[in-house]
Amino acid sequence: MLEVHALDCFYGRAQILFGVSLKVAAGEALALLGRNGAGKSTTLRAILGLAPLSGGRIVLDGRDISGMATGRIVRRGLGWVPEDRRIFTDLSVEDNLEVGRQPPRPGAPHWTTGKLFELFPNLADLRRRPAGQISGGEQQMVTIARTLMGNPRVIMLDEPSEGLAPLIVERMASAISEMKRQGLAIVLAEQNLRFAATISDRATIIEKGRVRFEGSLATLLADDRVTRAYLAV
Repeated sequence: MLEVHALDCFYGRAQILFGVSLKVAAGEALALLGRNGAGKSTTLRAILGLAPLSGGRIVLDGRDISGMATGRIVRRGLGWVPEDRRIFTDLSVEDNLEVGRQPPRPGAPHWTTGKLFELFPNLADLRRRPAGQISGGEQQMVTIARTLMGNPRVIMLDEPSEGLAPLIVERMASAISEMKRQGLAIVLAEQNLRFAATISDRATIIEKGRVRFEGSLATLLADDRVTRAYLAV
């Protein structure tokens, strides 16, 4: 569903990504792992057209989207949940969801507000409350639900568990697992290996802008050398 081939990315004269490649299929979750500053967020931004590419190729559902404007990429079915949420605090929870609405698209799950309130039951009782008056975990749910209202084929989540209480993290994992069952391809940029391992099928580890590991979660979890070298704080 999403294939990324040998991405290079510069900010000014500083090269941030060095030949980064990854792929994820429909109904699969890929954990993009690495320490803070390793290049995970830049990789997501480059895929979405928000960071300039100096080399590489990005293919979404068989179509080359390299160099496309971000708006066109989103309309082709790529969703992004940013780390800083970017909700509309003065709008109600339900109105925040409506902001993200796009028509159904072939080959992608069709999400409605009703289905999203089933996916995130906490939000159903808060639908008329201003989004600025709900908890951080609930705001994260709103951000994911708003992205799903665009009916993406692929969704990229940037540090969705960061700063959340353990109970909310557990609910988030359950929701992401359901998104997989619905057929979404998921790229999960995370530092939290324990959280990523509960929902991901494969992992790609980035360190200093380079891919250092690719493989199944089972292989990664069995390799203490790799986790110590690239994920230990």
